[in-house]
Amino acid sequence: MARQTGPKQRLQRQIGEDLGLKTNALKVARRIHIRPGQHGIRRHKVSDYGVQLREKQKVKYIYGVLERQLHRLYSQASKDPLATGAALLSLLERRLDNTIYRLGWAPTRAAARQMVTHDHILVNDCRMNVPSYSVKVNDVIRLKDKATKIPVVAELLKADEKIVPEWLDRKVSIAKVQRFPEREDITEIIDEQLIVEFYSR
Repeated sequence: MARQTGPKQRLQRQIGEDLGLKTNALKVARRIHIRPGQHGIRRHKVSDYGVQLREKQKVKYIYGVLERQLHRLYSQASKDPLATGAALLSLLERRLDNTIYRLGWAPTRAAARQMVTHDHILVNDCRMNVPSYSVKVNDVIRLKDKATKIPVVAELLKADEKIVPEWLDRKVSIAKVQRFPEREDITEIIDEQLIVEFYSR
């Protein structure tokens, strides 16, 4: 499947925010508010459409999803009794790669996605290598033994510094989904209403 494989810092400069695409050691904040390209330093007036588009792109970059994936999730969220924007973010949060990141088993969502595709994760004691898998309440997620021996993962498990959201219950290398994520569980600064407005044009 197609994937955004270009420079992560360029994407962050395009949005003008630190999106958490790189680990702290690799962040280059100095030029984060200067758009990439020859004329990036110039200021431009952004239309309402441009503001909506930028917010939609921001969410795509944060969660590492493609346009068709995001649009499919939006269609699914629009049928939910919850507010469409909150339902969309909940669906994005429930992706397996994001869940692995939230559990603190990977430094970035891209690293979490790689862990899933490289077959390091079990869901309900069954192998699961699909990053877009949507976790369900009472799902038990486990790191395979071989994954705990990966230096980066072993260091994260040892440090145990990640604040795990309340919808997940983690015990070192095993976790359980206690409930679906709610809007209050999401720490990123996202204006989901702009995304709803973009897709409902």
